[in-house]
Amino acid sequence: MSQSPNLSLPFIQPSQAQKHVTHNLAIERLDALVQMSVSDLQAAAPPADPPEGELMVVATGATGEFAGEDGKLAYRTNGAWLFITPRNGFKAWVESLGAFYVHRNGLWYTLSSMGDDTVAGLGLNTTWDMANRLSVASPATLLTHEGAGHQLKVNKASAEETASLLFQQDFSGRAEMGLAGNDDFSLKVSADGAAWSTALTVDAATGDLEAGRIDAVAITGEAVQSAPTDTTPGRLMRADWGYGPANVVGTVSEVEGVPTGAVIESGQNENGHYVRYADGTQIMIVRDVSKSAAIAAGATLSGTWTYPASASNILHVFATVRTYASVSATEFAAQNISTAATPFGSSAAWAVFAKSATNAVRVDITAIGRWF
Repeated sequence: MSQSPNLSLPFIQPSQAQKHVTHNLAIERLDALVQMSVSDLQAAAPPADPPEGELMVVATGATGEFAGEDGKLAYRTNGAWLFITPRNGFKAWVESLGAFYVHRNGLWYTLSSMGDDTVAGLGLNTTWDMANRLSVASPATLLTHEGAGHQLKVNKASAEETASLLFQQDFSGRAEMGLAGNDDFSLKVSADGAAWSTALTVDAATGDLEAGRIDAVAITGEAVQSAPTDTTPGRLMRADWGYGPANVVGTVSEVEGVPTGAVIESGQNENGHYVRYADGTQIMIVRDVSKSAAIAAGATLSGTWTYPASASNILHVFATVRTYASVSATEFAAQNISTAATPFGSSAAWAVFAKSATNAVRVDITAIGRWF
């Protein structure tokens, strides 16, 4: 045997000349491997002016004098590099990371750090990296109390940074909740990990809630209206079954007696004005249907008023006579004018009787009924 089995220290052979050379080579390896202190765990190239005794781990794909020495220990001695293949169990202090590492199967794993009992990274059943310094591979992760409560804290350095929980599929983001780029709490989703949609935002200053598109048809459960007639206290009102500024005034409609349109509808045409309500009530009015016609003493003025809107039923029709500018209220009352109105399907017959002659009569008619 020409060298030791563990550290590969060369043995001095019997009757060997220049025994000091072999002895010094063994001392060099001992100097490199005993109480190892590594300056760099991923050295991609030799430093420009390394001091004697410099020890580092060669990175994969390193260049220069380190080319082809991937994963080996590089030890600077006598102005040259001595390369040593690490064995499982080799331990080294890594100066740049402030932690002890152990070598196993070609990789270096953290053991511990000095001073504050911290480690640079920790992998449980998996490996960690500089972006994920705590990595866990497990069916579940439990964080529990020790007698009282328990908080999970995610802290960020400034408002424009991110503090969030990211849910992934095969390491591609699908949902994120937290403080993403500002201090407002948000919930975001993505189908591909690239394009994101904000489903919910809570303003940090006011607490105001802003929601994305909500499909009312898809929302069910005890907290939501189950039917247009459902008025259970505390339930959420569906937009297509409720009323707001956009649909209070508009076109009324119904299906089997249940309102499906606006609350109030109003309109006018050459036959007068009408107002419809969601419960079916309808009021129609015409002003001066008589066109200010004159009536002789003891005569009757009559006509037919066509409703300005269709009606399913007329409950009451009444006519009134208004005063006009050239006749005082006293004079108008003295003329003893009487009116009458009779409803029909789409019109009403009206009549005005005057005991005294009048220059003009202005008749207004009101019809109250239902539109369904």
